[in-house]
Amino acid sequence: MTIREIMSRQLFTLNENDSLKSAKSLISLAKIRHIPIVTKDMRFVGLLTHRDILSASVSMLADISDEVQDEIDTGIPVCAIMNTDVTVIDPDTPLKEAATILYNHKFGCLPVVDSEDHLLGIVTEADFLRLAISLLEALEE
Repeated sequence: MTIREIMSRQLFTLNENDSLKSAKSLISLAKIRHIPIVTKDMRFVGLLTHRDILSASVSMLADISDEVQDEIDTGIPVCAIMNTDVTVIDPDTPLKEAATILYNHKFGCLPVVDSEDHLLGIVTEADFLRLAISLLEALEE
């Protein structure tokens, strides 16, 4: 089996010029933890994680209003906080190889790109958990 068989293809992405406010909204509305950052032609350029967003946000302990927080977040472009040194994989990568990369490096996801860096999908820990559940159910039958 390859990554192509389990990767998520319905993606929520942002452009590197989108704001931190947009990223926060997307993570909240889509209930995701990883946002691939792409160009207009879907070339993968970076990754923004829930942890990156938390690190870039003003602490809730700062006791600022939501309006001020939104204003601050609107002025911070995604490119200022995204990761650009991201391990990516090919859709034909064997599942065991991808799982080993995720496990050994403690990554939460791996973007799936073609030879020209076009984003095709993303594989997350949750995708592997779904696979494990399916395999366990098959063993029970």
